[in-house]
Amino acid sequence: MDLSFNTSLASDYKSASQIARVLTEAWFDEEMYCPACTSDGLDRLPDNTKVKDFYCPDCSETYQLKAKSSSFGRRVANSEYHTKIDKIRKGLSPNWSFLRYDRDDHRVVDLMIVPKHFMTLDAVEKRKPLSDEARRSGWVGSNILLDRLPQDAHLYVVKEREVIPKQTVRKEWKRFEFLGTKDVHDRGWLNDVLMCVRDLGKEVFTLQELYEYEDKLKELYPNNKHVKAKIRQQMQELRDGGVVEFVDGQGTYRVR
Repeated sequence: MDLSFNTSLASDYKSASQIARVLTEAWFDEEMYCPACTSDGLDRLPDNTKVKDFYCPDCSETYQLKAKSSSFGRRVANSEYHTKIDKIRKGLSPNWSFLRYDRDDHRVVDLMIVPKHFMTLDAVEKRKPLSDEARRSGWVGSNILLDRLPQDAHLYVVKEREVIPKQTVRKEWKRFEFLGTKDVHDRGWLNDVLMCVRDLGKEVFTLQELYEYEDKLKELYPNNKHVKAKIRQQMQELRDGGVVEFVDGQGTYRVR
């Protein structure tokens, strides 16, 4: 994978934002492969296609590209809110691609994919409608909240200018693909319990340690009166998905 942009493609543009868009989209079109299957290329969708920018010609997975020269942080401005929410509910959302580049040497620094099987409604924030004076008056945008997703959802293809082996990326993608079989509510619970597991920072841990996150989960799900039972249920789902395994019958787990 060549991390350099083909700067000649933007020779006719003056606007910095247009130059960045042309160069990053061309790079993604030329260099990116499909992490969900064995396809070594992606195709570009027509301009103004809602929510998604690229698709895989083999497995039909779709991708939306966001690019900037600075770090993305916890909140990323994104596309129209209602369309995004509808597609997440129906399981039709794209996979989100976050590309950070060096503006001076025109090279990719990071490329992170958030697979759609991790996306939940809680990870999307509604923005204020545009004012009456705006060209698109009343339009409602959205933010993707990266900190509402477990670290496993941050799948790096390039990290700090280092290309991650393709087989590693695809293995990690497949590892959590089972989340895509869950409805959007169950996926939210799995994500949040997985975040608690990762927050422990241990390879081996106990169910009792996870119960320490009960108050935090109650804040996220105030209508659920049986949070501990829900934690146990999600741990079984994570075990069945191959993410963790039972060590013994006393509520001890190991991250696989």
